[in-house]
Amino acid sequence: MNGMRSLNGTSNFQPGFSGKRSRSSILEIDSWMPSTIQAISPLVDRLMRLIERSQCVPGAEPDVELALREALDNSVVHGNQEDPRTKVHIRCRCGRGNGVSIVVTDQGKGFDFGKILRNGLTSEPAAEHGRGILLMKAYMDDVHFERGGSEVHMRRRLPTTSRS
Repeated sequence: MNGMRSLNGTSNFQPGFSGKRSRSSILEIDSWMPSTIQAISPLVDRLMRLIERSQCVPGAEPDVELALREALDNSVVHGNQEDPRTKVHIRCRCGRGNGVSIVVTDQGKGFDFGKILRNGLTSEPAAEHGRGILLMKAYMDDVHFERGGSEVHMRRRLPTTSRS
């Protein structure tokens, strides 16, 4: 069954989404989207509504949204080369007061993070590579790459009064 389940158990069916409640988290989402830029915003909008309702990172939702958009954009553009025949896999787990974990996986060849660092990872908006990674790292508590760079794991804990 495809669909996202809200916290009260009713379903809001959307193609490519499945959601469930579990003992360890209030909300788990498992979703696939085509590798098109146009698919990013509808997916992020739906996912962020669920994250906001779950109260897993109250007040930090804009940070999570920005990091998620960057991860999806990187997967679509750099990972899957905007090939609509390929897909991006998104998994999200969150629970009230437990933060949020997001994993975004593309079907691309990955990348060498060390090479990007050596070639000048920069915060310049006009930079060709690396801006999205910097933003993900700035707005999430933990960001790391697996599967040769084709999978990004992001975690945001409960916001604290100061993020130093």
